[in-house]
Amino acid sequence: MKRIAIIADFDPTNETHVMTTKAIEHANSYLNANIGFDWVFTEDISQNLLNNYTGFLIGPGSPYKNMANAVKTIRFARENKIPILGTCGGFQHMVIEFARNVVGIEDADSEETGSNATQLLISRLACSLRGRKMDITLKSGSKIATIYGSTSAQENYYCNFGVNPDYIGVLKSANLKITGSDAEGEVRIIEIAGHPFYLGTLFVPQTNSRPEAPHPIITAFVKAASEYHADTLKGQKTTGITEKLNN
Repeated sequence: MKRIAIIADFDPTNETHVMTTKAIEHANSYLNANIGFDWVFTEDISQNLLNNYTGFLIGPGSPYKNMANAVKTIRFARENKIPILGTCGGFQHMVIEFARNVVGIEDADSEETGSNATQLLISRLACSLRGRKMDITLKSGSKIATIYGSTSAQENYYCNFGVNPDYIGVLKSANLKITGSDAEGEVRIIEIAGHPFYLGTLFVPQTNSRPEAPHPIITAFVKAASEYHADTLKGQKTTGITEKLNN
């Protein structure tokens, strides 16, 4: 049975965690996909475990107990073209992983966890977005615009950190697509062209999912994960991945 791994340190009192489980259930029912899913604590991540999944949802609720394992999971999914969705803290860690391993900013970090780092790709927002619902403009022709069937959306935020504006240019130059922004032009959605499903949102779409109206982002992700063929992980594509995860 194909399965999704939700990478985050599950807390039953966290509304975004509870809604993540429900949102996947809504999408499963809508698609009749019957894809399984597991919450995976960041401290429990191993190569053997990752090989069992055909999709990764990097969940909200950072800082994670093991940030390094979360980042390495994102790299594993990006390099092997496995469907991956990051929301809130997941979005932030996708930016950090890309900066470290694609752009070459080896000490890229977040102000939330590495306040003494010199390269803070994720910085504290001037105005917290926690508890706010905001309009988002979506880039025409992007994956996210196709998913919504629109070039605008309104979503819920639970975050105090976002992309440091000083680094937007270098991220874009390395083929990270910024496909969603707010009224001030701040980055809210990222994609990578050519990846079957690589999407990060600073907002938490799963909180807008309902049984009668599954959220389109979660639905698109579950569909991508259910269609992914796990046998593509076998053989040469995983060469060296175990070493990367353990280093």
